Amino acid sequence: MDRNQVTQKILSTKVARQMRWADLAQEFGQSKEWTTAALLGQMTFSRAQADKAQQLFDLTDEEAAWLQIVPYKGSLPTAVPTDPLIYRWYEIVSVYGTTIKELIHEEFGDGIMSAIDFSMDIQREADPKGDRVQVVLSGKFLPYKSY
Repeated sequence: MDRNQVTQKILSTKVARQMRWADLAQEFGQSKEWTTAALLGQMTFSRAQADKAQQLFDLTDEEAAWLQIVPYKGSLPTAVPTDPLIYRWYEIVSVYGTTIKELIHEEFGDGIMSAIDFSMDIQREADPKGDRVQVVLSGKFLPYKSY
């Protein structure tokens, strides 16, 4: 048994029971973005969260314990993603990454945007020409320090 097997069991149960990420987020009392990442094996569950997952997905004690272990982060199977939707994110960073970097450095100075102290919101935006995907990423700025 390992973390990936637990993730696969969670996904199989989600599909079999026709669960939705937003509904699961309400069960956990977290955002749909965090909950989805956690259930896909990218976050560490608290004991209470693991107990909730155990109940929702009929997990064994061992499977619930795996959810409380810090995971190996990074879920892409290849360096350049092949899934079309994920590839578009790769393309966005390839095309606009230097622009994002320059604008952040100009506004904040030398540092990074945290992916730890971070939040994300994904919403559907109605548009008569075709609905749009609105993604808001918010990360704490962490300046490099001199020493």
